[in-house]
Amino acid sequence: MGNEKISGNRSFGLWGATLGFFFGMAAVSLFGPTAHKFGDVMGLDPTKIGLLVAIPSLSGSILRIPFGAWVDTTGGKKPFNILMILAIIGVAGLMWLVNTHYPNNMDGMYPLVLFFGLLAGCGVATFSVGISQASYWFEQKRQGYATGTFGGVGTIAPGLFALILPIAISNYGLGDSYIGWTVFLIVGTILYFLIGKNAPYFQFRKKGMSEADSKTAAIAQGQELFPTGSIKQSLMESAKIPATWVLTALYFASFGGFLALTEWYPSYWQEYYHITPIKAGVLTATFSILSAVIRVFAGPLADKVGGKRLCIYSMILLGIAAFGMGFSSNFALSMFFTILIAIAMGVNDTAVFKMVPFFIPKAVGGASGWIGGIGAFGGFVVPPIMGAIATKFGKEGYAWGFEVFVLLALINLLIVWLGMKHKETKTAK
Repeated sequence: MGNEKISGNRSFGLWGATLGFFFGMAAVSLFGPTAHKFGDVMGLDPTKIGLLVAIPSLSGSILRIPFGAWVDTTGGKKPFNILMILAIIGVAGLMWLVNTHYPNNMDGMYPLVLFFGLLAGCGVATFSVGISQASYWFEQKRQGYATGTFGGVGTIAPGLFALILPIAISNYGLGDSYIGWTVFLIVGTILYFLIGKNAPYFQFRKKGMSEADSKTAAIAQGQELFPTGSIKQSLMESAKIPATWVLTALYFASFGGFLALTEWYPSYWQEYYHITPIKAGVLTATFSILSAVIRVFAGPLADKVGGKRLCIYSMILLGIAAFGMGFSSNFALSMFFTILIAIAMGVNDTAVFKMVPFFIPKAVGGASGWIGGIGAFGGFVVPPIMGAIATKFGKEGYAWGFEVFVLLALINLLIVWLGMKHKETKTAK
């Protein structure tokens, strides 16, 4: 063994998955800003509009679980391509609807808009597929670099397009914007298909080699991580390991929190500081982009310091910054705390997936599915709680709602201490 040839290399594996995830996240970027437009012409109440806004994130989080586990059986390309095709169908369906029925013939179209939004959200689910695909390419000591680069670059999409899309819609209209977006997504899917590569083990298995021979040949290519088997096995294997649920709780606070605050910040800036919607959008995009970019730099740091230690530091920082945010009435100070929150969340996101291969090495895909899926669900759970606080306490409540993250940070510090104190390893730190 050792002379077998593979297609691509680690760079293809990492950047192909990263590029695909970037386009997958971009798939729903146009839907969010236009959901309220659909709601206005259909005369929807706030509850139905809220469901419309949330529906892509719902499919994007739930589907991370089975599709992430699927990577452990076939590699990432097949599940990734399927998710991207479903996202294209969703965006193309919205394009058709906008160009044929909007704005005067939208009566009765609410279920169809929900359905297409649900499909568009499949692009968000590419996270657990892509991060597992990238992880299998890299040795354990470079997992921080791989997962940080993947998550950081890919997650830039929402903030970046939050700045671009209002300009596009203003200049070209909703119909042409959706046409351009559909083409953009198709191009991205084709690029992933051409560039994305499965790790050596999966390539050898596809060629018909036995599991043992494939593993031996992949080891000769430098691969260190290997899956256990079926989707069910991957999910069950990872579910049995306590660290999976510790990392899920951490990711719930940081990435789920990231999604929650991306939704919450526009209302906060407008209601608490009476800033215009456009400026509030820019401030929210700044938070989103910073949190994404910091993941790239946190990757190499996680390789040096260790994922567990970085998670502890980031939770402490999140708790302090959220506490300050809750009681700040000074704009500059609130911006400072917002920056700290963005850093804490971005660093923790990277640190969590740095630890996955160490604590769950035989079911990386399954663990990534649980962590990515349930963790992202924080984007649904947190905003209603913050909204309830704002409803009860008025203007001050928009700031006090940030204390939710103080509680999450404290809970996570306790969970890390209880769930990982007996799992000392030289590599996981």
